[in-house]
Amino acid sequence: MSNLNDTLHKVTQRVIERSKPSRSAYLDLIRREGDNMGERNAVSCSNLAHAYAGALEDQAALVSGRGANIGIVTSYNDMLSAHQPYGRYPDRLKIYAREIGATAQVAGGTPAMCDGVTQGETGMELSLFSRDVIALSAAVALSHAMYDGTLMLGICDKIVPGLLMGALRFGHLPTIFVPSGPMPTGIPNKEKQRVRQLYAEGKATRAELLASEMASYHSPGTCTFFGTANSNQMMMEMMGLHIPGSAFIQPGTQLRQALDREAVHRVAALGRKGDDYRPLGLCVDEKAVINAAVGLLATGGSTNHAIHLPAMARAAGVIFDWDDLSELSHAVPLIAQVYPNGSGDVNNFHNAGGMGYVIGELLEAGLAHPDILTVGRGDFSDYAREPGLEGEELVWREVGPSMDDTMLRPVSNPFKPDGGMRLLQGNLGRACFKTSAVDESRWTVEAPCRVFEDQASVAAAFKAGELDRDVVVVVRFQGPRANGMPELHKLTPALGVLQDRGFKVALVTDGRMSGASGKVPAAIHCTPEALGGGPLARLRDGDVVRVCAATGDLNTDADLANREPALDPIADSGTGRELFGMMRRFADGAEQGASAMLATGGM
Repeated sequence: MSNLNDTLHKVTQRVIERSKPSRSAYLDLIRREGDNMGERNAVSCSNLAHAYAGALEDQAALVSGRGANIGIVTSYNDMLSAHQPYGRYPDRLKIYAREIGATAQVAGGTPAMCDGVTQGETGMELSLFSRDVIALSAAVALSHAMYDGTLMLGICDKIVPGLLMGALRFGHLPTIFVPSGPMPTGIPNKEKQRVRQLYAEGKATRAELLASEMASYHSPGTCTFFGTANSNQMMMEMMGLHIPGSAFIQPGTQLRQALDREAVHRVAALGRKGDDYRPLGLCVDEKAVINAAVGLLATGGSTNHAIHLPAMARAAGVIFDWDDLSELSHAVPLIAQVYPNGSGDVNNFHNAGGMGYVIGELLEAGLAHPDILTVGRGDFSDYAREPGLEGEELVWREVGPSMDDTMLRPVSNPFKPDGGMRLLQGNLGRACFKTSAVDESRWTVEAPCRVFEDQASVAAAFKAGELDRDVVVVVRFQGPRANGMPELHKLTPALGVLQDRGFKVALVTDGRMSGASGKVPAAIHCTPEALGGGPLARLRDGDVVRVCAATGDLNTDADLANREPALDPIADSGTGRELFGMMRRFADGAEQGASAMLATGGM
């Protein structure tokens, strides 16, 4: 194993130094909470009776207090394909607990909305703040103080970050995240893209488009492209919060069940009563956060984590920002290409060597911290192996070289020399630019801008031919305080068509795009946001804007200081958006995690 990379060491030390006051306060919190936890049998008999009344066959074991009681927080619903398998998990997990003299109870459930279903709809304006609702729900679930450890059942976009943020406030408890795995591969991605393009050109019917989409998203399990959901799973591996290698094992398989069983047995062994106490708050430290960022860069993961990772880190008292992410990006090579950055999906990625290969390469190159505290039986090197079965026994094997160099390559021969996440900054603010999905010839666009305040207006201008030129499309008032920062993927097809017509096109927005953003150069998550007089609110049609990932420029030649900002829009209501008014009002910036909960909670 190589010595630690200089940049990795430098950024880590900077994060540690910056985080000293908040991390110290967090560690004091979980130490105090752990000391106050005490024995369940010391709690009022009336309280215990309420907690045990529904436990049926586990009542005697709970009363005896001999084994660990594990709290399950589930995000089950059967509208999300990724979360549908969780419906039967509690019954199985309880059986696995009984095998070792432990018990398990469903502590509570959290909402889990699907960005794929709400894409382009008004419900998308609830999406980002659903993360805080999930964190609050997890906190409510764990507030009963009846648990010696927790299992978090979650996969998708806001669900894993929200579960982790909530669980970290109970960081004295050992916690393991339990994925359910991806659905089998559907039709080839090129075929899906072909039908989408035909539909955009009016050459395929809506029925043909729906049939194609349903052949891609076709069964229980996570969607197989490498967007935010699968980036979540990658990051849980990089932070050591999964049973090693469990991220991309498909639902309903014997190996999946063996890994779930191991999660139950393992979390029961990590409690304060044993000799291997590994509380979540000690597992998620500065080095674990850096490992998550490195994994994101090495695999070309979702840009949504430029928002989620700072928020998750803050919940553990760790302060991580876009300067850290951008500096790491220059040192971490891109060693995986998974759709939409490559042709193969996460099943192809896993079959080629998957997370075991990625972690092994990063550790060997000194690009990941080997000394993080994990939930596994050993150290982080265990995550560089892959799980399998020998008969009914769960084992881990060496991964070996990549089985497909179109999917995975060694650090010595990467797809790109850096991780593809750049920080842009200038008189228009700070923004993220994902270079790994954009051809280098398109990294710089300097053109007159056209300013919009919603996706529908962009679509109308495109259809009218008003954008058939070199243009920087600015879509403002899409930040967390304006409308909850919805994803803006309806912009991508139109801007892609303009680019294919030979025009130089870029997007600048204070809104959100994910890892499935596509090939158009985009300065996204721009902060300060337009609402309240941010720089984007002072732009006017025709101002020349420069977007450059090579130099990190996000500038305009316009005299913004001597202009009045555009008027803030009035918040829309309907689809429950009015219920989230306080979250919009108190949310902080995208770089801090865009969270009202953290901002008002002193984190």
